[in-house]
Amino acid sequence: MKKKVYLFPGQGSQYIGMGKKLCDTYEIAKKTFDEANEILGFDLKKLCFEGNINELTKTINLQPALLTYSVASYLAFTEEYGARPDYLAGHSLGEISALTCAGVINFNDAIKITYKRGKLMQEAVADGIGSMAAIRNIEAAKIEQVCHEISGQNGYVAISNYNSRNQIVIAGYKNNVEAAIKKLEAIGADAKLLNVSAPFHCKLMEPITSAVQDELSKYTYNDTKYKVMSNVTARPYEGKAEVVKLLTEQITKPVRWMEIMDYLRKKSVEIGIELGAGHVLRSLDSAIYVFSYDDDNDKKAIKDLDLESKLPFFSRAMGIITATPNTNWDENEYQKGVVESYKVIQKLSETYEANKTEPSEENMRFATDMLVTALKTKGAKRDEIISRLEQLFWDTRTENIFTNITAFL
Repeated sequence: MKKKVYLFPGQGSQYIGMGKKLCDTYEIAKKTFDEANEILGFDLKKLCFEGNINELTKTINLQPALLTYSVASYLAFTEEYGARPDYLAGHSLGEISALTCAGVINFNDAIKITYKRGKLMQEAVADGIGSMAAIRNIEAAKIEQVCHEISGQNGYVAISNYNSRNQIVIAGYKNNVEAAIKKLEAIGADAKLLNVSAPFHCKLMEPITSAVQDELSKYTYNDTKYKVMSNVTARPYEGKAEVVKLLTEQITKPVRWMEIMDYLRKKSVEIGIELGAGHVLRSLDSAIYVFSYDDDNDKKAIKDLDLESKLPFFSRAMGIITATPNTNWDENEYQKGVVESYKVIQKLSETYEANKTEPSEENMRFATDMLVTALKTKGAKRDEIISRLEQLFWDTRTENIFTNITAFL
């Protein structure tokens, strides 16, 4: 079974008409847009479907619009396929979409957060003062050097997004961004100004950090259903207590998307499903093969993917025993605790395979006890055992049966 991540795009992915086809096809998507309209008090759906691109691109409108489309896409996708992700990752604003789809932020609250976040960002820098640009075909170190040279007492430009090895985004004062573009193009880089309404993920957003933190602190957050990646740390959230802190820091710190993708690949994630507007994230260089749910050709390819297979319980348990390093060199203890436990699980596996039946909860619990015995005998520590059990229950889709992992310890 291939591990997968659901990806959620940020600003820059918008287009007029986004969400219309989805709402025409899936009732749950239409309900999501209607709910957003009611919360906001204006016709967000009409703006997305047939509005003016300049009006849509205003960050006060765009942030709740992209959130709504991503959540609607997620709900439609899961309704169609029933598949569950191993990770969720959102680019910039998309991190809020990811947290919402993971159940950490209630949709009603997420709409209010993104609208307020957009309003504050819009007000942080006056129109025409700030800018952002995508830089290609040059190393990050040279971009950092040029930004440092241009930024002085009265100037500022810096890297705001580490998107991929071949795309870095800079942000700052418009004249400084334009000066950086000229210098970088002179040494072989390709550069393009971005259609955004403010310079995000840089220190020009510092005046609004307190207000953003205050807004985020108004809401109650839930435990996550899935692992959600942070743009600030390029690692999964450790819990709901981090939401206010990390989403506040994200306002002024660069997006570490390249590191997020590298982390996921090291965790054996192979497939990404982009849920939301366009296919910006699919277009970024990545070791993960990404399909866009907003692309008709990709949607056809998704149907051929094995998205919701599960591993046999006993086979997965035996695999975990084999894969866990051993630090116990007492032959008698190893024979009794590891080899005999493995054989017991193997016998259960052979019996159920011969009968072509699903294992009983009783026998799965018994096999889990044998697995824990084997891991303890090998010298695995408590945290490692918990992690191995979490992986067993996740890979075999039994995490709803075995909710109290510590009961096995």
